[in-house]
Amino acid sequence: MKLVIIGGGPAGRAAAMESAALEEEVTLIEKGPVGGTCLNEGCMVICGLNDVARFLNDAQNFQEMGLVDVNCDFSYEKVVHGVKETLNKIRHVTKKETLEAGIELVSAEAKLEDGTVWADDAEYEYDRLIIATGARPFIPPVNGSEHAITYKDILDLKELPEKLNIIGSGVIATEFAHIFSAMGCEVHILCRNEFLRPLEDDARNYVEEKLLKKVKIHKKISAQEINSTGVETSAGFFEGTVLLATGTVPNSELVRDSMEKGRGGEIRVNAKMETSAPHIYAAGDVVGGVGTTPVARMEGTIAARNALGIATQADYSFLPQAISLDYDVAFLQNDYSQKQSLQTDTKKDLKIDSSNLTKDQIAENVVDGRIPGSAGPGSFWRVLSSETGFSKTSVDLESGSVKKMVSIAPSARNNMSYLSMLLRLGLKTYEFNHFVETHPSTDSVYKLMRFFSRY
Repeated sequence: MKLVIIGGGPAGRAAAMESAALEEEVTLIEKGPVGGTCLNEGCMVICGLNDVARFLNDAQNFQEMGLVDVNCDFSYEKVVHGVKETLNKIRHVTKKETLEAGIELVSAEAKLEDGTVWADDAEYEYDRLIIATGARPFIPPVNGSEHAITYKDILDLKELPEKLNIIGSGVIATEFAHIFSAMGCEVHILCRNEFLRPLEDDARNYVEEKLLKKVKIHKKISAQEINSTGVETSAGFFEGTVLLATGTVPNSELVRDSMEKGRGGEIRVNAKMETSAPHIYAAGDVVGGVGTTPVARMEGTIAARNALGIATQADYSFLPQAISLDYDVAFLQNDYSQKQSLQTDTKKDLKIDSSNLTKDQIAENVVDGRIPGSAGPGSFWRVLSSETGFSKTSVDLESGSVKKMVSIAPSARNNMSYLSMLLRLGLKTYEFNHFVETHPSTDSVYKLMRFFSRY
């Protein structure tokens, strides 16, 4: 079977690698470097910059505690150069792995005309087509928005801005606020509504008060006009560079009107990642919903399997998510509404571990447990200031089912991934009675789960 995949980001590449592993003929068309936003402009850029930010914050903490005497002068230009060098190496490895898998890689912009795929004036025939063209930054309709930057421009900054005004209230805004405040910028986050709405109050408050101490967060404030010197808002003028972190827009222009799209331009799919057009699938940010790399990879894999006749469905229960700050802020919940853009039969098809209890019964049976973070690698020297994070979980005592969980700790990101898998497999709290942890560790979730295993 011939598969053509448009887009070489996490979703498209996962689809290509899965199809190649099943010994199918695969053509992957990508106009830029393989790896998409995650590798070239997003997640990996955050990783590189955040490692430096954490070091600077740790050095300042140790200095204030009298443990070390250091001078952490640094060059943003050199940091950016190091990030770019590292990205180039990862790109090389990624491209090499792709080619060694037997995938035909076409470096060109694809066009879809009457069901036919064209790239560099060549036609690419297919039995099945997978569209994974990702998304781009959403530019809000604010006068002067051309004076602002987005995450795509971060590595093009010639120097560190003295003042940075971030318009947005989500994960991207939070991570860049942490990074640039640690590097010495005066940072303001300008939220149109609330800050970090996916988090509950206690986690949000911890982020604001402990992890973003140097950042000034302004809520329910609207940007009115942006110019080269700053941004005029409903609360006055903020001087400095303006960074837009206002979400993303699906790159779905390729399909025009050849298949059904949602109000936000996302390509509508069902749980098999099938579009409304025969033999055409879509996956990743172009279908909207939870815009994380792991979800895109999952969707790309699901699309490939179904395209090849292996029936399988996407499961959005207990999706782990995380925010990269001094500590990881990781969270999950069993809620298919997180993937609201999957409109076509999705709620019927999704494998959700639903309960027959009424809302009142759920409220009666579900209890919250919370415990401070543990002393361990990455948190030991925060014990004296009571800044070791915390973990919290909501559990249905009658069934032993976990409903949601949040953990703020150096190891939270990794812990949450494995907990997500265990919960998707149906493990209950009482089964954690047999859990054996590694030590020392900053994971306090297992203590909560052990506690609830008694009930």
